[in-house]
Amino acid sequence: MKKTLLILITALSVQVTLAQSKSAFGDGEWFKFRMSYSNWLKAGNATLNVRETKLNDKEVYHVVGKGWTTGMIKWFFKVKDRYESYFDKETIQPYKFIRNIDEGGYTKDLEIDFDQVNNKAHVNDKKHNTRKVIDTKPNIQDMVSTYYYLRNNLNIEKLKIGDELQVDMFFDGENYGFKLQYLGEEIIDTDFGEIESLKFRPYVMAGRVFKEEESLTLWVSKDKNKMPLRIKADLAVGSLRADLEAFKGLKHPFRIVVKPKR
Repeated sequence: MKKTLLILITALSVQVTLAQSKSAFGDGEWFKFRMSYSNWLKAGNATLNVRETKLNDKEVYHVVGKGWTTGMIKWFFKVKDRYESYFDKETIQPYKFIRNIDEGGYTKDLEIDFDQVNNKAHVNDKKHNTRKVIDTKPNIQDMVSTYYYLRNNLNIEKLKIGDELQVDMFFDGENYGFKLQYLGEEIIDTDFGEIESLKFRPYVMAGRVFKEEESLTLWVSKDKNKMPLRIKADLAVGSLRADLEAFKGLKHPFRIVVKPKR
C-alpha cells in the first residue's frame, strides 16, 4: 500500500467539472474524506481547506490539503502529508506550492515558486538544501490547484462518454500531462444520501501498486459545487477508497436525490 494513500489524496485534487459563470467554490470551503481498505478497514483521513489571503500583494486562495493514516494501518505504515497551494483568485494560476510529506519514513520538503510570465518553476528542496529552475508549460498547474482550476474552467456539457481531457501539471520537478476519461453520470449512495454524480477515470501507471492504467475511478457531485464524493483505486491486492464524510462552507446548495433513512 506504500504511496497509494498519497495517490488517492493527489487524485482528489484533479476532479473535472462543468464550466460556470460563477466560481464553484469560495473562502471557507472545507472537505473531509474517510479512507478505507477494501471498503471495511479504515486506513486514514484527508482534508482540503480554502482560505482567501494575499501573497506578494496579490489576491489569492490558499488551499491546504492534509492526509494521514489512522487505526491499524498507521502501526505498519504511517503517513503524514501536507500540501499547500497559493493561486490567483481570478485565473486560478498557482504562484506557490508546498509539499511536506512523511510516508513510512520516505520524506520530502519542497517549496516551488511559479513564474507564470516566463514559464519557470523555482524549486527549493529544503531536505537536500538544493535549488533549481525548471522550464514549465504555459498556464501550468500544481497538483492542488488543478482541481480548483478545472472546477471553474472545463465544460463537460459538450463532452461525450469516452472523451479524454488533459491538463498540464507540474509535479516533483517535472511537467506532467495528466489525462482522464469522462465515463458519464451515475447516482451513488453516500453518507448524505443518494447523489447525482459525474464519473471519471484518470490514467495511472500500471505496475506494483495498480493492476492496470484504468485502475482509478472518481466521482464528483453534479451540482454547482462539484464536490469530490468518492475515489476508488483497484490495487494488486484489494482496493483503497476515499469517501467524503463531512463538509462546510459550500458556495452553492448541495443537491440530494434521496436522503438517508434515520
